[in-house]
Formats: sequence, C-alpha cells, structure tokens
Amino acid sequence: MGMSHVDDRGRARMVDVSTKAETARVATAEGWVRMSAEAFAAIRDNIVKKGDVLATARLAGIMGAKRTAELIPLCHPLNLDQVEVDLTLDEALPGVRIAGTARVTARTGVEMEALTAVSVAGLTVYDMVKAIDRTMEIGPIRLVAKTGGKSGEFRRSDADPERR
Repeated sequence: MGMSHVDDRGRARMVDVSTKAETARVATAEGWVRMSAEAFAAIRDNIVKKGDVLATARLAGIMGAKRTAELIPLCHPLNLDQVEVDLTLDEALPGVRIAGTARVTARTGVEMEALTAVSVAGLTVYDMVKAIDRTMEIGPIRLVAKTGGKSGEFRRSDADPERR
C-alpha cells in the first residue's frame, strides 16, 4: 500500500480529497499534565499568578484546534463545526487530565484537530504553572476514538471509558 502523503517520486504532498464524499466526522483525543502537589494545589485553589489555568487552557486548546492546518504542514484546513476541550483535576496523578473532541462535516478527518487541541491545552497548563514546577510532564497524547470517513470507526480499548 502506497503512502498517501508521498507522490510517485517520494516527495511530500497534500492528499487530494476532492473526490471523497463529505461525511460527519468526530475525533476525540486525550492526554495529561503531571505535576507536583504544590502546582496541583495552586491550580485547584485558583491562585496561579497568571490566572485561571483551566479556563485559559480550555480556550487555548480550542484556538489550537482551529489553527491546526497552519501548524501541521500537510493538514487540510477545516471549517470546524465544534471543538470541546475538557480539563479535569486528578489528585491521584497529580495533575490535569485533558480531553479534546473536534466535529466537522468534511472530506477528511479531524483527528489532528483533536490531538492539537489536547497538545495546546497541555502546553498552556505548563506555561502558566512553570514558575511553580518546571518538572511537569505532558503525558501521552493519543487518539481515543474517531468516526466517519472511508476508514470507519476507531475506538482505543485502553482509554478512559468516559472519553470513548
């Protein structure tokens, strides 16, 4: 099977989706930011000097999803129908769990937009809290589920059941 993003001479190319049917497509991704107990408490108690970490990261994730085609060279620009970014404090981690869902009716999928939403939200958490904890880790960012398109449905079996 040939690679869709490479032409017959081995050069990177944007995939031609002009003959594909427009279908409803949804993708959900997840990740986390692990941090010290001190940083976690600062977010929980909303005393981070830069402001409300969870609200800012949620907005940043949505904005990131909308700019995916500008960040990832071969992504098609999509007119997104909806982007949701949920950030949940998890004391057991300790840290913030992030889920991002993107929806569109288009000829190509929204996996990259969901993954970008989670990535940008995680980076925003890090940026806002780095003065308290520079050892934070941004955890595995991964596709949880996707529907629509020629390849059909995908659901990660080891994902948080609430995110599938």
